[in-house]
Parts: sequence; C-alpha cells; structure tokens
Amino acid sequence: MIYPIYLYGHPVLRKKSEEIKADFPELKKLVDDMFETMYNSDGVGLAAPQIGKSIRLIVIDGNVLAEKFPECKDLKLTLVNPQLEVIEDEEPVIREEGCLSLPGLSESVKRHEHVKLSWLDTDFTPHSAEFKGFASRIIQHEFDHLEGEVYTDHVSPIRKQLIKSKLNNISKGKVNCDYKVKASIK
Repeated sequence: MIYPIYLYGHPVLRKKSEEIKADFPELKKLVDDMFETMYNSDGVGLAAPQIGKSIRLIVIDGNVLAEKFPECKDLKLTLVNPQLEVIEDEEPVIREEGCLSLPGLSESVKRHEHVKLSWLDTDFTPHSAEFKGFASRIIQHEFDHLEGEVYTDHVSPIRKQLIKSKLNNISKGKVNCDYKVKASIK
C-alpha cells in the first residue's frame, strides 16, 4: 500500500514520536508499505510521521546514491525505536538536503558526518553501528522527523525568512510532485 506523504505544516510532523511496543499490530506490513511508499516517491529515507504515524520507525535505502557516496552502498535499514548519538570528531559539513515532505525545496544544512546508532529490527532484535558521511546525514535527517523536526529547522533565520513563502505554499498543498501528498491546509 502506498501512503500519501504528509507535507510540511501538518501537525504530525511536529510531534515527538512514540516508541513502538513489541505487540505493535502488523509492523512488518507497515515496514513493507513504507518501503513501497518511499520507492514510489523516489526517496532514500522515510520516517513514520511522514505518513501520518507518530511512531519511532524509519526505513532507509541509500543504494541509489552509492556511486556518488560509496558509504551508502548496501545501506538498507529498518529502524525501530532508534537512538542516535552524534560523534563530534570532525567539523560539521554543509550539504544540500531535500525532503519528501517539502517537495521542490532544498537547502544547505550543516551536520556532523559521524553517528552511532542503536535500534531494533522488526523482530525486536537490538543492533548498533556507526555510520559516516552521507549515510550519517540520511540517518540524522530521518531521525529528526521522529523528534518533530524537519531539515529547514537547521537553516539560518535569514534563510528561513527567504523561503517562508515556499514553506507556506507547501503547507497549503501548492506543490508539484509525482506522488500522493496530504497537506495540513486545503
């Protein structure tokens, strides 16, 4: 099942997500649907709040970026209740980011390039790993959604003012994209 992507301005994108319990109904089906929704939208990551579900669940498939960012090769993850630790061993790097919930917009965002991640899989088996480079950026971007944040929260106040009308249009559903969306204001 392909879900609509909730657009910037929808309240679910600003809520801190709830942890998933082991008895969550049809978790594996939801994960399959999230991957299908993400692929249909040409995304590399999707957090549950982006489909209107305020739970701590992320799917990522960075393989399509592997040619430009080798650290994304074989980066296919399902993250249940992830916990993120940013490792500040190097200076943050500024790169362009976009988001399925903010179609047609991209901004320069400063992030650290090294994270440690702990998570559960759909069988609630614990995992832990470190990620660097663009893989780290994808994880941080999606993790922000679980915390009620979007990448534009990380741009300068001046830049936010400059994109304010674009953000307002997105929240009203005035977007041009090839996937189903759900706006907060009609």
